Amino acid sequence: MSRPSRLQRQVLSLYRELLRAGRGTPGAEARVRAEFRQHASLPRTDVLRIEYLYRRGRRQLQLLRSGHATAMGTFVRPRGPAEEPGDATAPGTRLDDGGAPKNYFEDTGARETRSDGR
Repeated sequence: MSRPSRLQRQVLSLYRELLRAGRGTPGAEARVRAEFRQHASLPRTDVLRIEYLYRRGRRQLQLLRSGHATAMGTFVRPRGPAEEPGDATAPGTRLDDGGAPKNYFEDTGARETRSDGR
């Protein structure tokens, strides 16, 4: 097996540093592991994305080390009054007066154009 590249060593070092920095912060270790697992399937040839994620991780490490972070989590869309746990509406939709789902993004006021351009 070949030796790891410099970028691979940097990513592994960042992973260890993030885990160490997040030891006292609730949810930090689990979030770090989940984030790295999520991007583990990136191809080695996608260097631009790997470098971008590396820089993003460095910024997050600085925030963790600064002491201002009290907990680490993810953004979760809050449930509205019309939505229930079993509600199957898509994100960005709400129920209109008739009870049918209405998408916020579809109501632009523009007329639909047919596929033939008329």
